[in-house]
Amino acid sequence: MSQRPGRLGIGIIGAGHVGPILAAALAGAGHALTGISAISQASRDRAEAILPGVPVLTVPEVVERSELVIIAVPDDQLESLVNGLAATGTWQPGQLVLHTSARYGTNVLLPAQRNGAIPLAIHPAMSFTGTSLDISRLADSYFAVTAPAPVLPIAQALVVEMGGEPVIVAEGDREVYAEAIETATAFSSSIVEQSTRLLNEIGIDYPGAVIAPLVRSAIENALTRTGARHPLDDPALLDEATHLLDPPYPPHPFDPEDQ
Repeated sequence: MSQRPGRLGIGIIGAGHVGPILAAALAGAGHALTGISAISQASRDRAEAILPGVPVLTVPEVVERSELVIIAVPDDQLESLVNGLAATGTWQPGQLVLHTSARYGTNVLLPAQRNGAIPLAIHPAMSFTGTSLDISRLADSYFAVTAPAPVLPIAQALVVEMGGEPVIVAEGDREVYAEAIETATAFSSSIVEQSTRLLNEIGIDYPGAVIAPLVRSAIENALTRTGARHPLDDPALLDEATHLLDPPYPPHPFDPEDQ
């Protein structure tokens, strides 16, 4: 069967909680997965569970085989990874390079861009479990998108294909965005841990189950007061993604710790 227009060969660097989930979502939209890098046995097991049959490759092999490279590694490894692959001439002209860090925009990808790659920064604003349950949850999520203006529609189209809703975040605003994400995540986690500990101390069984409806309703009410999200329900956007992702360019010892 011939490949549909706009379909990409996608490789993933990092088999932590995020990379395999985004890859699975894009595969569900019809893209081909060329390979994934995974270091630990846990990450290899995760890759096999979520992306069965996708080959585990070295980082350079992933880059060399892919039209779109998803970099899903911890923030403190992103810059050195990009620089290392640039120093070895591994990045390819016309290749899409996407990282998933909340904190960085596309400036961190400048070494790849100088080699002719196209930089995209896309961060899903959700908490990942690293299981297949996350794939359906992408449909309820917003994604922070930063990219050069000419290729911003490509980044937005990728988000739509994953079922999410893109929100444009300027390069200079990424740190503030990351702080907001970290605050929301840390605050909600600490409140739940403190509440369940107090209930456990007074002998209440299953304290998490007891407070779950309360926490969910309290958060939903707070979000409603600040302006609730609306669902992404425009099928025209998804149809348009096929054309936006039709590339006008030919296809085409470094292992970071998984994110």
